[in-house]
Amino acid sequence: MNMHAIRIHKFGGPEVLQDEVLSVPEAGSGELLVRIAAASVNPVDYKIREGKFAKASDDALPITLGRDLSGIVEACGSSADQDIVGQPVYALLGYDRGAYAQHVVLKPGEWAKKPANISHVEAAAVPLAGLTAWQGLIDHGGLKSGQRVLIHGGAGGVGHFAIQIAKAKGAWVATTCAGEDFDFVRGLGADAAIDYKREKFEERLSDIDLVYDLIGGETQERSFQVLKQGGALISTLQEPDKAKALYKNLTIAHYMAKPDAGELREIAALIEAGKIRPVIHATYNLADAAKAEQALASEHVRGKIVLTVEE
Repeated sequence: MNMHAIRIHKFGGPEVLQDEVLSVPEAGSGELLVRIAAASVNPVDYKIREGKFAKASDDALPITLGRDLSGIVEACGSSADQDIVGQPVYALLGYDRGAYAQHVVLKPGEWAKKPANISHVEAAAVPLAGLTAWQGLIDHGGLKSGQRVLIHGGAGGVGHFAIQIAKAKGAWVATTCAGEDFDFVRGLGADAAIDYKREKFEERLSDIDLVYDLIGGETQERSFQVLKQGGALISTLQEPDKAKALYKNLTIAHYMAKPDAGELREIAALIEAGKIRPVIHATYNLADAAKAEQALASEHVRGKIVLTVEE
């Protein structure tokens, strides 16, 4: 049995993406074979494709791109619960497999049941961005109810989940974004929106418990000014300045999201409770993955871009 997959054999521009016919993989012990219905497009995908991601070296080629997905379980390996066959699931993959494909094998700890009240397209948008936001705010940032949180880049893929997760956990939330995104981020629950092009957030805010940084650079540097003693500065992009952090006794972290089935279940519960909703900027067919990556890299994207995968 064969399937289509979008792979790269060398690093470069969108032209290196190739639609190939491969054998459908088999599920090993404890694993699931999933027919993919949708896969999301993330910045890490085009960074891998361009050869700018440390975890993807020449030795890893050829690479099937794509980190997260939603689909239907078609088969189980030995020791897996056979009752899951036919059920919808969503997942964040390890780096050894890709979701720009019609099928993929899921390992234990990578997946959870798809939230029942959203489509496969919406569910595919959640795992990487949602887990990135969850792990940054909660696991690394220690977010608690009643805290004041500043999220840099709240209108993007990770940012729009971060606003909703922080609100669901009882925080007061400010976010930096473009002025045209004010209605969007307020609709997600943001209490304050700051136009990064026209305003200085450090002149608007103070006594912030947690800064969640999705921008980096001088935005991160200026963030130290608004944090209270003992606060936290968490970034997906670069390690915050340790000397400045020590001065204010701050918790700091630079991290990448990891698969976590338990956290996917917690996120699914919040989605089913109506407290989180994935926002889809655009959808593309699997064969148009190159166009989707170009759009993510060049357009002003609110929420997520998703690939639809046909049988």
